[in-house]
Amino acid sequence: MTLQNLIDEAQRIVLFGGAGLSTESGIPDYRSVDGLYHQKFSDPPETILSHTYFMQKPQEFYAFYKEKMVHWGAKPNPAHLKLAELERAGKSVEIVTQNVDGLHQAAGSGTVWELHGSIYRNYCMKCHKHYTVESVMASDGVPVCDCGGIVRPDVVLYEEGLEDRVISGAIHAIETADLLIVAGTSLAVYPAAGLLTYRRKSTKLALINREPTAADSDADLVIHGNVGEVLSEVTV
Repeated sequence: MTLQNLIDEAQRIVLFGGAGLSTESGIPDYRSVDGLYHQKFSDPPETILSHTYFMQKPQEFYAFYKEKMVHWGAKPNPAHLKLAELERAGKSVEIVTQNVDGLHQAAGSGTVWELHGSIYRNYCMKCHKHYTVESVMASDGVPVCDCGGIVRPDVVLYEEGLEDRVISGAIHAIETADLLIVAGTSLAVYPAAGLLTYRRKSTKLALINREPTAADSDADLVIHGNVGEVLSEVTV
């Protein structure tokens, strides 16, 4: 059984992706040896990226966020492009992503469930006016709205819950898929990783990741490698 066979036979494909899917676009992941969580900062990244830290130390939060979390010059890599190509060729393809980089939309994918939000959506916490990522990055320190409120990114911080609408859409996509491709994720982040429990027994499962995951033994196909390199070999 090959990934090509699974994709050829599938009618409804869902890609469940993590940070490893965007590393080939130059965006560091979190938990690998060279990942963000293994770098040294004044406070642990998990602390800086929490709701409490954002509310108490917005200046320090934004210093970290602008330098380490926003890669708005990044371009879609072969993984993002292949998924969009499959959709254009007539396959039903939905994306469930833990990433906030917007690269699936940039590549042309139509249905993208962003579990952890997006750097491209920002809003005033007081009046809810929307702001672009460009305006956030151009601000001096903490971005402030015309009304005086603090502008925050529409990303899910630690201590915050996932959006019900996005969770419902992701669950429905996984429940109705006949092929679930899990790519570039260690499956260590919950509640996101728990969504895989909604896969039907009849749904084929393919895992693409550089390192083994806890779900490898449940998969129909396991490929250890870079997601972009693997998906670029699929023909449409």
